[in-house]
Amino acid sequence: MFTTGNTHTVSHHSYSLLVTHTHTHTHTVSQHSYSLQETHTHCLSTFAMLAWLALRVLGLGLCLCAAFLLGYVAFRGSCHYCGVEGEMVPAEDKPGTDHDNLVGGMYLGELRDMLKKYLQDEKIESTVRTTHPSGSSEGTTLAAEILETFKDLHMDHTWTDSHYATLQFPSRIQRNSLWMVDLQGEVLEEIPLEDPDSYCAYSATGTATGGMVYVNYGRQQDFDWLQSAGVSVVGCVVVMRVGGGVSYAEKVLLAQKAGAGGALIYPDPADIPQDPRRLGLNSYTAISEHVHLGSGDPFTPGFPSFNHTQFPPTQSSGLPVIPAQPISANVASKLLSQLTGPVCPRGWQGRLPYVRCVLGRGFTSADGRRIRMGVYNTMTPVLLNNIFSSLEGRIEPDQYIIMGAQRDAWGPGAVKAGVGTAILLELARTFSNMVQNGFYPRRSLLFVSWDAGDFGNVGATEWLEGYLSMLHLKAVAYFSLDQAVMGKTKSHSITLVFLLNDSRPYPFVNTPLDTSGRLQEVLGGRLGVVGRSLGELVGLMVLRLAHDHILPLRITTYSHTALQFSAQLNKHSAELQARGLSPQWVFSARGDYSRAAETLQEAILNSDVQDETMTRIYNTRMMRVEYYFLSQYVSVVETPFRHVLHGRGEHTLSALTEHLSLLTSDPRRFNEALFRRQLALFTWTLQGAANALSGDIWNIDNVF
Repeated sequence: MFTTGNTHTVSHHSYSLLVTHTHTHTHTVSQHSYSLQETHTHCLSTFAMLAWLALRVLGLGLCLCAAFLLGYVAFRGSCHYCGVEGEMVPAEDKPGTDHDNLVGGMYLGELRDMLKKYLQDEKIESTVRTTHPSGSSEGTTLAAEILETFKDLHMDHTWTDSHYATLQFPSRIQRNSLWMVDLQGEVLEEIPLEDPDSYCAYSATGTATGGMVYVNYGRQQDFDWLQSAGVSVVGCVVVMRVGGGVSYAEKVLLAQKAGAGGALIYPDPADIPQDPRRLGLNSYTAISEHVHLGSGDPFTPGFPSFNHTQFPPTQSSGLPVIPAQPISANVASKLLSQLTGPVCPRGWQGRLPYVRCVLGRGFTSADGRRIRMGVYNTMTPVLLNNIFSSLEGRIEPDQYIIMGAQRDAWGPGAVKAGVGTAILLELARTFSNMVQNGFYPRRSLLFVSWDAGDFGNVGATEWLEGYLSMLHLKAVAYFSLDQAVMGKTKSHSITLVFLLNDSRPYPFVNTPLDTSGRLQEVLGGRLGVVGRSLGELVGLMVLRLAHDHILPLRITTYSHTALQFSAQLNKHSAELQARGLSPQWVFSARGDYSRAAETLQEAILNSDVQDETMTRIYNTRMMRVEYYFLSQYVSVVETPFRHVLHGRGEHTLSALTEHLSLLTSDPRRFNEALFRRQLALFTWTLQGAANALSGDIWNIDNVF
């Protein structure tokens, strides 16, 4: 169950597990539930664990959303019908359960009090430290320190899981650059990159030369508008703003599909505060992010990157083939102020000084100048080390509840990795103390420090790929603590976010300015208190999952998602019937899933929790819900985000609904053959989930 939301991915890869979205509006912890007051916690079930990869990978906050170790990986934002009604949610505590639920020799209420007693603000605050890039000597030292910390806690098991992966870093020989050139390619002017260490990991390398076009956020609708307005980006270098609900990887992929030759990405003051006097980003700072549309090592897609394993020569389909580079607002202002062309549409205007918003392709000078960008990043094999520690469950030790955080970052990484690592270590210390004082977890607890998270959850994905056959049967839930505290914002995050005085976002992630001092300033010196509140929230949820005989999940909510899609099909019934298309099979599959989910939910409510055999059967079926929604009709290697509701690709519900909308908005673009395939894939994925949820084969009663 990993924490994720509508920002950076879970990702989320091609596997799926329990995912928690916390939308927080206060920091008061309820005494009788495992969520904060006024906090809505939405859970997808079991297999989504490292799914957060994707979410985060695509720039959703992996909140990788990302889902991500197992597969939701992340694309919660891409599901049109997911939300409060579209995800599996935890069942509420019932009155009186604090003192009538004896587990492991102690009442649940006693365990909650013990958790709150041992969690310490000062431990979290003092442990937030400067992080380091994967593969650096400082990063190796930090990994060794975390390993020793786990060992000192006297856990049942502590170990290191190592992988060799290919990461991309800026070249030490030749820096990435920008120039203005004439029609013959002769350099007229070099445009200094004010933040020379910033880069887009996994960018294509080489040069791109051409005109320049401003494409707003680089979303699909932005490129569609440009095409409708007759503005071509083919062969051009496109300039786009950070944000807009799409990650760097998505922006670059869409630019590539539109025919662009290169991509520049900058933070606009309209989206990211840039007043250093008010904790804003300096105008000369760029924001780094990877551009691999996937998770894990892109040169071993679907395979674990073990040193002793030989792989066929392959690479991820999510690697871009055009160069990409982050630039500062100052550099963007210098470039865009020289553009000529049609005026931008309403809503595309940013707040760069001295810039009149036009689309381009040419420049104001009469010398026929063009822009040239050069990216010279280098691929490097790196030894990654994931650090694990665990407390064995006393009754079901083969079921795992996993808490994890990445420890690497390109800059100081206070928000990116420091806070998550600090909370992870404090939760490990707290639960270890609880075990030493009478706490007996029913299921096993795993605490993991991941390597190479900044490159697309590489360490986590490679571990998942290496042990998938085991984990898909044993992983109950995954909690991601990445970017756990981001200061002041009202936006949905992949983790816990507190509202303090205003709604300004934390602008320093993935920059050299992401320091603990700045985070403390944003939080008014309350980093320890805020971190402890998040640790308490996660700890209370872990207690429920570790001890309830029946996992506290409600599996009926996906029925609402399917019902909403059915309603959309009904709206287009006339157009579909005119083409000889019938939605009856989708309706039938939806009904089968709803009945199977409701039947199982009712059986759980009426079950004897002391019947260990039956409770284990029910838990196993709930744990596999997300797994059932991973499309079996697409390749794990070619389609890293296979989840039909939260993934990306033509097999997903979001792609199907977007295609369906063309019947009204643009019938000429409607592809009947493709739509038939999409409808069939979704129908049989949903039907497969219904069949599996029904349990034994003799319980299935489907008539087609």
